[in-house]
Amino acid sequence: MTFPPLREELRGIEPYGAPQLDVPVQLNVNENPYGPSPEAAADIARAVGRAAASLNRYPDREFTELREGLAAYLNSSGGHGITPEMVWAANGSNEVMLQLLQAFGGPGRCALSFAPTYSMYPEYARDAMTEWVVGRREEDFSLDLDAARKLVLERRPTIVLLPSPNNPTGTALPPEAVSALCEAAASYEPGGLVVVDEAYGEFRRAGTPSALELLPRHRNLVVTRTMSKAFALAGARLGYLAADPAIGDAIRVVRLPYHLSAVTQATAVAALRHAPELLGRVEDLRVERDLTVAWLRDQGLEVPDSDSNFALFGRFPDRHAVWQRLLDRGVLIRETGPQGWLRVSIGTPEEMTAFRHALTDVMKEQA
Repeated sequence: MTFPPLREELRGIEPYGAPQLDVPVQLNVNENPYGPSPEAAADIARAVGRAAASLNRYPDREFTELREGLAAYLNSSGGHGITPEMVWAANGSNEVMLQLLQAFGGPGRCALSFAPTYSMYPEYARDAMTEWVVGRREEDFSLDLDAARKLVLERRPTIVLLPSPNNPTGTALPPEAVSALCEAAASYEPGGLVVVDEAYGEFRRAGTPSALELLPRHRNLVVTRTMSKAFALAGARLGYLAADPAIGDAIRVVRLPYHLSAVTQATAVAALRHAPELLGRVEDLRVERDLTVAWLRDQGLEVPDSDSNFALFGRFPDRHAVWQRLLDRGVLIRETGPQGWLRVSIGTPEEMTAFRHALTDVMKEQA
């Protein structure tokens, strides 16, 4: 007998996870390098302390105060008329995505995206026993809208996953592409949701719109966000979405009881009180990103335009060798994306200087 009796399709699969190595410069998981200020940290600690006094009771399963705060924030961040009833939250945008697949995927249904894209998407589909269908992006990582629409109409997915900015490429989708795919997904039975994953939405360049602006036009549009990146709360695990209230009602059927702890809710509500301060570093990271993209291009490397807090760069005949040599110099980046490409998260100016020096040395060795 084989033990344990794992599902056959899971046998031999390595669990998801980026390397967690103790090195001086860690630029591999797109974290915000600037933590909360002492004032914000103290406010969060006080809020958690108040929550701790009633941890013998279950938390507010509707997380009412948090939804009110998130709705207000989204309306100040590209949204229009978003109400608390349109907001749902969970333990990171990962759980939000999984809940969407649990509610709207399942046997006999499929989810669709366009590669290269976030490596967890097919895992969400697998875990929800949903067929995974993947189209391809263009050579410059843009979307061929005609081909994308054709694939949606052909396969009739109940969920279309569109990260914008895309991970690992950093590229954003134009609003007309989102609208066209929403219309395509609404044209067949039972219809499909178009989920625009804006985990890095706050880092988009000036003039790049948010899909939040399209919510009033498309009932089947879902926009997801996270507090892990721009809010520097990766350790708090809080993701959320904005959509038609009926979508949140459907998710309630599959969510685990009291899925969002009182501590998580208190942390997120307190962080929202400090939104201007926490988001103040976003512009610093945008500037550092643009400097990094320009520098990488000056080295003769290919770099797609980035609206995120990272840059994809290449192409290397042996990217693993480059990754390892950077690691040997104390700089950890991510070996991800298409063959030949690497991804660097944007850190502090000092960290990016260390990255540039290390990469310069490595490229000289390979010349």
